[in-house]
Order: sequence, then structure tokens, then C-alpha cells
Amino acid sequence: MSAADEEAALLGLAPVAPDRTVAYGPHPDQLVDLYLPRADGGARTAPAGPRVVLLHGGFWRAAYDRRHLSPLAAALAARGLPVALAEYRRVGAGGGAPGTFEDVTAGLAAAVRELPGEGAPVLAGHSAGGHLALLAAARPGAAVSRVLAVSPVADLARAHALGLSGGAVAELLGDGPGLTERLAAADPVRRPPAGVPVTILHGTDDGDVPLELSRRYAAHRPGTELHELPGVGHYAPVTPGSPSCHTLFRHLLSPRST
Repeated sequence: MSAADEEAALLGLAPVAPDRTVAYGPHPDQLVDLYLPRADGGARTAPAGPRVVLLHGGFWRAAYDRRHLSPLAAALAARGLPVALAEYRRVGAGGGAPGTFEDVTAGLAAAVRELPGEGAPVLAGHSAGGHLALLAAARPGAAVSRVLAVSPVADLARAHALGLSGGAVAELLGDGPGLTERLAAADPVRRPPAGVPVTILHGTDDGDVPLELSRRYAAHRPGTELHELPGVGHYAPVTPGSPSCHTLFRHLLSPRST
């Protein structure tokens, strides 16, 4: 499947409404959508797996919101997982560092309060959301059992050097004096989660976020599980029904430890 076909397959899915939406701040984007566990027939059921907090991608820009991951959230809930799909302020609509990072922390806390089930959740993120997941899990006291990062921008300095998505990293952090320091503070490679298991899924044919970034992260962070998906691009792993999305389900349902 071509990169364009992969993107169309995900973005062409109809958004799925959540069971409930919770605000964690006054801004319209400070929201968490809750998808509650359901049995095969659609009836509510007790949790049959870990609580999951999902962070969407889109290179941190306001043009991309959480709705394109709502089919994935609903598919996970249909497998018995309590899921929170978190929104956050993004570049172009009141976001950017440090507000975007603060929102992820606040959204994660809201999800922990509101989701049924027990224990710290799995923090899962796609693309820029993978970057945010890795960064949030590195914060002291983060209530995270493990991280599952899918096609993540795992090496922010390298992403900036490559000019990914027309300079998205500089847009996020603010270009100009002090960028080097801000880059170091927000780079998962420089701030690995202490004691939090990390699993990365990354397609070998990803043209949006090169596999190189995940390889570099894994090389810097011993113990990282990096699973390269042959012939897979950027969007298929978070598109319900695709073989690589089944791989994502398997890793969410199969706990690992350090």
C-alpha cells in the first residue's frame, strides 16, 4: 500500500463519538474523550485489560486533532480496554512548548481519575504523540506503567536537523535564541523514562517519520523494545483492520516489564 493510500485509509474513517468527554482546563482543546470497555455485542463490560491513554500526532499542529484516532480508541474499547483519547493545545491554536507538554501531563492525570480500572495506564502515542508520550513518561512521578510509541518522533534533535514537516520542531519549540537548550529539554533521547518500559513500533517504509529516529532512540536507551514493521508506512499501525494495527493490539494486551 502506498503512503497516500495508508493516509487515506486512516483519515477516511468516520470519527467515533466517545462515551464521555472530560475537560481538564479552560481551553477548548483541554479535553479527554473516554471510550469505555464493551463486549462483542456492544454492551458495557468490566475492563479486560490495562487502561490506555492515547496521544495523537500531526507534528504538534492545530490542523490535526484527536478525531482521526477515535476509530482506534473505539476498537480498543471493543476489546475490553478502558481508553482515554487526550487532546492538547497545538501550534497555531494556543499551543507549543511548554503549554503542549503541560497539557499532556494534565490530560494524563484526568484520564487516570476518570477511567475505570486500576493501576497506572499504558501511555500510547502515534508520531508526534509518540514523542509526547516518551517525554511525559520521563517526568518525575509520572503515573505510567509503560509506553507504547508508534512511529514516534523519538529523536527531536535529529528530526530538527532533517527539517521534518517543514521545520515542525522549531515551530513547536520556538525558533531563535535558546532553541538549543529548549531542544535538549524536550528531546526523549536526552530524557529517557526512568524505570518505565518502552516499546516502539515503526514501519520500515515510513516516509513521514524516518525509522532512523526510533533506531537512534533505542541505541541510546538500553532495554527499549524496537519492533520494525517490514513494508509498513506511517499510518497503517493505527488504522483498525490493518495487519500492523493487530500488532499494536497484541502489544497493548501483552504486558512487558523492564
